Amino acid sequence: MNTFQYSARERSGKLVAGTLQAESREEATRELRERDLLVLSMDADAAPRRTLSLNPKAFFARRTKPGGKRAEVVLFTRQLSTMVAAGLALLECLEVLAEQAETAAMRATCERLVEEVRGGTDLSTAMGSCPRVFPPLYISMVQAGEVSGQMDLILARLADYLESSEELKREIRAAMTYPVVSLVLVLAITGFLMVGVVPTFKEVFDSLDAELPTVTLTVLAISDWLRGNVLLGLAGVGSLVAAFFGLRATRRGAYLLDKLRLGVPVFGVLARKVALARFSRTFSTLIRSGVPILPTLEIVSATAGNQVISRAVLESRENVRVGNPLSEPLARGRVFPPMVVRMIAIGERTGALETLMDRIAAFYDSEVKAQVKSLTSLIEPILITFMGFIVGGVVLAIFMPILDMIGNLGGS
Repeated sequence: MNTFQYSARERSGKLVAGTLQAESREEATRELRERDLLVLSMDADAAPRRTLSLNPKAFFARRTKPGGKRAEVVLFTRQLSTMVAAGLALLECLEVLAEQAETAAMRATCERLVEEVRGGTDLSTAMGSCPRVFPPLYISMVQAGEVSGQMDLILARLADYLESSEELKREIRAAMTYPVVSLVLVLAITGFLMVGVVPTFKEVFDSLDAELPTVTLTVLAISDWLRGNVLLGLAGVGSLVAAFFGLRATRRGAYLLDKLRLGVPVFGVLARKVALARFSRTFSTLIRSGVPILPTLEIVSATAGNQVISRAVLESRENVRVGNPLSEPLARGRVFPPMVVRMIAIGERTGALETLMDRIAAFYDSEVKAQVKSLTSLIEPILITFMGFIVGGVVLAIFMPILDMIGNLGGS
C-alpha cells in the first residue's frame, strides 16, 4: 500500500486535505470521488524535488500573457473532461495540459490555473482571472460542476457546446468566403479597368475626334472622376467604416444596427435563426448543467450575438425575478417566433425546459445550414451575372466606338 497526500473540495466549497492509503494514485482518486469530493491534487508521500529549468522557451512562456485561440480552448475543454473522467486529479490534469499546450499564450493560461489551483483556489475562480480565454458562460458551468460534483459530465457538455458552436461558425464562414472574395475581385478588376485602361482609350478617342455613344461618354466621365478623386473616395469609404464602428460601439447604435440587420431580406432571416440557435443552445447547456435560471438568462443575453434578442432576454429576466413564467415576457416582446415561445411555455409546465430548448437549437441549426447552402448556390450565379454585367459593360463601352470606326472605314 502507498500513502498519498491529497487536497480536495467538498460540495459546500470547503477545502479539505489529508492522507490516504491505496494501491495506486487512480484507486486513491476513485475513493475520494466516491466520498463526493472534487480532487484538486494527489501526491505520493515522497514529494519530487523541483529542479531549476534552464529551458529558454519555458522561461519566456511563463512571461507570456494568458490567452488562447477559440479552437485551443475547445481542445483544452475536451481533454480536461476526458482526464477528469478517467480519474486524474484536477491539478495533475492542468499540469499535463500546460506541458502539451501548442502555443505560449495557452501554456501561460494553463500555468496560471495550475498556480492558483495549487494554492487552494477554485478552478472557476482561477478561470475568472483569464476573462479573455474563459467567458462568463464557461466559468458558470465550471462553477456548477464544482458545486454538483459532476465536473467531468459538465465539462463534456461544455466541450460539446463549444464544438457545435464552432462548427456552425465554420460552416457560415466557409459559405460566405466565396461570395466575399468574388465581390472583392469584381471591384478590383473594375477599378483597374476604370483607372488604368479606360484613360488610355480616352486619349485615342480625343485624337480621332469621333462622336461617342452615351454609354462610352458615361464610362469615360466615371473614369475621369475616379482618377481625380481617388483620395477623396478612399477618405469617404474610411469615414463610413469609422462611423459604422463608432455607432456599433454605443449601446443604442448597436441596437439600431442589429434591428436593421434583422430587417434585411433573406440575410435578416438568416441572422435571426443564427441568434435563436445560439440562444437555445446556450440556455439548454446552462440549465442542464445546474446553473440557476437568473444567471442563465444574464449569460444568454450577453452571448446572444444580437442586441435586439439580448434586450428581450434581459427584460424577460426581470419578469422571471418576480416570479413570472419566462414565456410570457418573450411572447409580449414579439422578438421570438411563436413556435419558440410555445415550446418554452410547454417546457416550463412539464419541467423539461432544457430538453425542448435542445430541440429548438437542433431545429435552428439545421435551418441555418440549409439556408446557408441554398444562399451559396443562389449567390454564385448572381455574382457571375454581376461580374459579366460590370466588366462586360465597361469593355463594350470602350470597344463600341472602335467597332463603329472600323465599320465606317470598311463601308467607305
